[in-house]
Amino acid sequence: MSPSRRQLLRAISGALVATPLAGCGAWRIGGSQPSVTVSAARLPDGGPGAVAFDPHGRILWQRRLPARCHGGCPTPDGAGVVLFERRPGWRAYVLDLHTGESLAQLPLAKQEHFYGHGVFSPAGDRLYATVNHYGTGTGRVAVYDARNGYRRLGHIDLNGIGPHEIVLNPVDDTLVVALGGIETHPDYPRLKLNVDTMDPALLVIDRHNGALIARHRPSHHQLSCRHLAVSPAGRVWVGYQYQGPSHYQPPLMARLAGNQMLEVALPETIQRGLDNYIASVAICPLTGQVAMTAPRGGTTLILDDRAAELLRTVSIPDCAGVHGAPAGGFLLTSGEGAMVRLHPDGRSEALTTAPCRWDNHLIA
Repeated sequence: MSPSRRQLLRAISGALVATPLAGCGAWRIGGSQPSVTVSAARLPDGGPGAVAFDPHGRILWQRRLPARCHGGCPTPDGAGVVLFERRPGWRAYVLDLHTGESLAQLPLAKQEHFYGHGVFSPAGDRLYATVNHYGTGTGRVAVYDARNGYRRLGHIDLNGIGPHEIVLNPVDDTLVVALGGIETHPDYPRLKLNVDTMDPALLVIDRHNGALIARHRPSHHQLSCRHLAVSPAGRVWVGYQYQGPSHYQPPLMARLAGNQMLEVALPETIQRGLDNYIASVAICPLTGQVAMTAPRGGTTLILDDRAAELLRTVSIPDCAGVHGAPAGGFLLTSGEGAMVRLHPDGRSEALTTAPCRWDNHLIA
């Protein structure tokens, strides 16, 4: 890994002000820890920000941010949360989990931007974030010293394009990266520059030395690997976003168990309703169920982690954010402000509709 050209943290924007969020109402999620959930959101006045709420739905804080954020990760000590900007992401913010106060901002190397995701090492001393080096068009995992002001230590070259979500496998302490394969450039933020020549993959990386352990390619070169979740047993689930012709309906999900990646086929009627797009993936450690959201199709899929079989579907317009609830089941949010609890027994409970419009991921 080569050192970053910039080591000093940039100042936090004075526009970041934590305030109460009025009018979001109260909803009861139930369960114990985690006590705080954070999501990027479009605030009631239409501006971008982050919102935190407790297990009973009480808003703890909201924070205005300079640009739209995407995903993030909690700090291992339970005191903070890291949020990453998107399309492209020029900033990543470390916020106090309980107050929203700005703690730090992550530096980027020259000609880099964030892709919206990161993960901590088990000891909490390293933070790994996916970035694009747009000067060369290649993907990297940026490495930060989380115990020394998030000083940039270097990066891991991925020999590929467009890394997106990154998770840590708790069984073998490896990094798993969803390599989307889509080349972009900040001068053309919504333009996909290489759809015909994409080479997506699911990468398994030794985080200690940066060595590539495995590269698993999907069944079609336009199946962009985007979002991930990993079970306590080390099984990794990946959600795809298909970039080819809409009349073709390829599998949109796969499971990596050991060194085998199995794509999961769905009934045609369900497959067509997903609109070739998976937004988020989560696993409930209590029940072993997997949730995948398809906001364009307004459908959430619940699968069995061990059997890799579909259990049921739930219709929720613009569903995207999801995480496993501590008491079992899942909490979902939507771009329309809805919050829904999916109980382990299959019941769906509409909790509330908030004036904020939730982004694609929940951080807890």
